[in-house]
Parts: sequence; C-alpha cells; structure tokens
Amino acid sequence: MAEAHRIVVTGGAGFIGTNLVHELLGADPALEVVVLDKLTYAVNPRTIDELTALPRVRLVHADVGDRAVVRALLADANPRAILHLAAESHVDRSIDAPEAFLQTNVVGTFHLLEEIRRYLAEHPEARDQLRFVHVSTDEVFGALGPRGAFEETTRYAPRSPYAASKAAADHLIAAYVHTYGLPAVITNCSNNYGPYQLPEKLIPLAIANALAGARIPVYGRGDHVRDWIYVTDHCAALRAVLARGRLGETYLIGARTERTNLDVVHAICDVLDELRPRADGASYREQIELVPDRPGHDFRYAIDPTKLEEELGWRPQVAFVDGLRRTISWYLANPVWTAAIDPAIYRERRGLGALVDD
Repeated sequence: MAEAHRIVVTGGAGFIGTNLVHELLGADPALEVVVLDKLTYAVNPRTIDELTALPRVRLVHADVGDRAVVRALLADANPRAILHLAAESHVDRSIDAPEAFLQTNVVGTFHLLEEIRRYLAEHPEARDQLRFVHVSTDEVFGALGPRGAFEETTRYAPRSPYAASKAAADHLIAAYVHTYGLPAVITNCSNNYGPYQLPEKLIPLAIANALAGARIPVYGRGDHVRDWIYVTDHCAALRAVLARGRLGETYLIGARTERTNLDVVHAICDVLDELRPRADGASYREQIELVPDRPGHDFRYAIDPTKLEEELGWRPQVAFVDGLRRTISWYLANPVWTAAIDPAIYRERRGLGALVDD
C-alpha cells in the first residue's frame, strides 16, 4: 500500500477511536490504519477481535509513551497523519488515582511529540505531508454558569486531575507548534455517546443497569448539564479537521445539544420502555436513584462550534433523540459485546454515581 495512505490512530481501540477507525476506513478504500493502543481495561476484548479482523487495520499493542515502539512505528508506517486519542479519560478514576492520568495524558503525549519531532528531523520531506490532530476535551475550560458557551478563546481552567492532564497536553501541543513548527491541530469536544462505549460513562451505564434491574445512579440532583454529540458526528468533524483544518489552530466540536443528566437518563428509560419493556410492566424510571455528588463536579459545559462550521463546513447530522435510539438499539443488538466487558467495571460503577464525560 502506498505510504501516502497510512494513518496512525493512538487509542484507536477505545470508544471514540474504534468509531473513528471505522469512519476512516469507510471514507477511503485505499487507506490503511495503524492503531497504537495500550489495551487497558477500557478496551473490550470483542473490539480487539473486531479491529484485528479488518484487513486494512494493524494493531500495535503498546503504550503511547514507549518511545522505542513509536520510533519504529513511525519509521515503518511513514504516516500522512497521526490522530492522537490515547488518554485516560475517566474523571472519577482521576480523582481516586491521578498518577496514571499524568503518565498517559502528559508524559505519554510528551514522549509521542518527541518521537514525532525526531521523525520529522530525520525525514524532512515528511513535514509537508504529515498532520497531527490532538483530540482533547471541553473539560479543560472548567465550568460554565447557566449561560454562554466555550469558544476557542476561552481561558483554560481545569478543575479535575483528568481535565488538568488534558489541559497540559493541549499546552504541550501548542508549544511544539510554536517552538518546533509541529504540523498540528487541536480539537476540544463535548460529551460523546454511541456504540462501543464502556458502562463507566453515563449513557451506557444507565442502559446496562436498567437492563440488569439495578439502580441507575445519578449524581446530586441530576441537574448538571452537558452538551452531547453522537460519536459519528465527532468522527466526521475530526476528518474535516484532518483534511482542511488550519495548522496551529484549535477547533471546538459540539452539537449544541444541552441536556441535564436527569433528562438524559429519563430519555434512556423511555426508549427502553418502548424497545425492551420490563417484565413487570413498570417503567425503568423507577430504578433511578440520586446519589451523593462527586467532588468538584462541574455544573455545566456547552460548546460553540461556529469556527468549525464556518471554516470547514461541518455540521452535526444526528439529532440527540435519534442518536440515543441508535445507541440503545446497538447495545440491545450486541449482548455478546457487553458480556465480554470486565465485570469489575460493573462492580465499580453500579454502586457509585455515573460519570458524564467521555
């Protein structure tokens, strides 16, 4: 396969990464994707089987911070793009044990950048073709009040170890763009939902607990607000940024779909009431339980994607109600995928509040 048709996706076996790999392959029949992934608890064994069965995917099982592996991978792949999604992303876990987040999200990103810098120094001809897209989160901006939305110029104000680690990674990328001319673009996205997401996040947790007859935990009063985007719309935005985004720029990705956590869980229960009614005829809403809030829980996030829309012509295509129905239908149709999840994830999350971040 021609070198110009190879892309590296770090974290490509995770939730967003898996969807992105499928989107990339579907958009370009000549493309080969190299997935670099540590294959932590956050990767379902069924997803690994699915990815390795794809003829145009090569899976490299390694830490993004393993410089020897990254060096060899870059030399062999000569990629035209690197999409950096590898990250620890669970806010609650970052509160309980922040070191892994610093190691992967900050130190790992630093090592990756150093190997890219080395690669470009040794292959100056690759500088004109290579593009690096760093996939980050809206949580780096902190919390919003009842009005307004995050923009590319919003001041960084991370409020959890996870958010701080992603903010640090964003700053590293920007510094390497300015200092070394790294051909990079940064994206910050709102909450994703869709197929392949583990039940440590709000929507798949609510689905899994509802179907298991367990309580559906919601933090506080359930009035925290998030801006939701269906994962394929995020992937389409990343492809647009990869193809047409201006180097050195930041693009915010969101669907202008704000919902409170309780509204989201109510909507999930209503769809399940229709698609998979409880045997006793009661609503799944009866399983909802408000639980004590987590420390430092940000009240509201919202994204203004105007720059992305006007510069690159991207628009979200999936309305929230449609995306939620697609998501629930996917989980109902894929019980084997769900059954392959490490039971420890269920044990850890079923008795606790539900994370709302992706």
